[in-house]
Amino acid sequence: MALFNQTRLTNNALRLDIEGIRRGIYSDRYFENIVHLLAEAAASGYTFAGKSSRPLPDDAGPIDISEMYVEAQIFPRREPYALVGGVDIALCLLRHCTGYWENDRFVETWQHLDVEAVEDGELAPYGGNAEDVRPVLKIRGRYRDFALLETPILGVLSRLSRIATNVYEVMKAANGKSVLYFPARFDLAETQAYDGYAYWLGVQRYNHESGKRVAPIVSTNAQGLLWGGLGTGTIPHSLIAVFLGDTAEATLAFARFLPLDVLRIALVDFNNDSARDAVATLNAFWPLYLQAWRDGDIEGQRRWTLDGVRIDTSGDLSDAGLGPGAGKGVTPALVRHVRAALDNAWQSWDLREDETELARAYCRNTRIVVSGGFNRDRIEHFEREGAPVDAYGVGSTFLRNDSETNTDFTMDVVRVRIAGQWVDMAKVGRRACDNPDLRPVDLSSL
Repeated sequence: MALFNQTRLTNNALRLDIEGIRRGIYSDRYFENIVHLLAEAAASGYTFAGKSSRPLPDDAGPIDISEMYVEAQIFPRREPYALVGGVDIALCLLRHCTGYWENDRFVETWQHLDVEAVEDGELAPYGGNAEDVRPVLKIRGRYRDFALLETPILGVLSRLSRIATNVYEVMKAANGKSVLYFPARFDLAETQAYDGYAYWLGVQRYNHESGKRVAPIVSTNAQGLLWGGLGTGTIPHSLIAVFLGDTAEATLAFARFLPLDVLRIALVDFNNDSARDAVATLNAFWPLYLQAWRDGDIEGQRRWTLDGVRIDTSGDLSDAGLGPGAGKGVTPALVRHVRAALDNAWQSWDLREDETELARAYCRNTRIVVSGGFNRDRIEHFEREGAPVDAYGVGSTFLRNDSETNTDFTMDVVRVRIAGQWVDMAKVGRRACDNPDLRPVDLSSL
């Protein structure tokens, strides 16, 4: 259940490969070995014949290892915290894939699990001490029924929480400005729905804490599948190439033929003179907008409003409109240069006196979007410099996975039930921990 909409994702939306997961094709092989071992132990009537390294109840009696009922806890290991995502998917895995095979028939046993979980979007702190953790999921049940699920559960929690946390950090750096989600081209198409959901969690967590209402903006429909969003976008460089390098004409055609609900944002770095092409596009739009305004044509005014320009200058180039030593790629100086050019474009227009303020506002309201290699540190730099950016397009940095952003999750069996009593059985360096955000989960609805 997401903290922000109190809605639980179910398998109707997720469409998990239930058969494959039950068969173990997504699980580390040693978990398949465990399940096989415990099933064979059950068939042979094996009981524990060793010596426990931990004290057991006096009335323990013969212990049937194959029926061992355990308490497992799952926690993240990212400092200082992880923004948790993927809990609902993990719960669906437990609901649909807990059980065992009897000949070629899968026997579901999820009904016998006792599960507690946090909500997607919660923060889970971690200070580096694995004996002092905040579990995001606790599972109590017969171990061999869910042992095979450890790998896919940890995998989905790790990936979604890493992306959600990365997004949340970028959102904080952007100070409430829109952050467009552009990493689709850097990963597998099959991951887009999960990744887009993680992005949504990061945006909503930022809104939840800041009191702002920044809208999530994704580039593909798949990225919005799990939260009801749709992909949005404007113009790629390839369209300008098709229009023979004429940015203004390409953007005019875009505005002429695309529906009104699609933002008119010109991509202005194709010729490496962003201010010139931004103003040329504004000059091309203005007469059409002005005529619609004079005619009282509201639809025409919307069609010929230039909502913004996007600067995506290559990091290998210095924009032709700047002087020597101005820096390469998209820089605060380049953004200020484009902003000034846009704001002053109206001064070359032939205006009636009553149209001057309209023209000024038309230019000022043209927003600036920047993209191309942006990450948290670079956005922080632009914000410190006071660059007049209205929105940031961010791509591969959301998928970043290094020593700083790695978001490992660990599952430990921390207790076992012997003769009706819970016995601590965590490996040395771990212990059973609690989390006040854990809530009991009814798996039946998933």
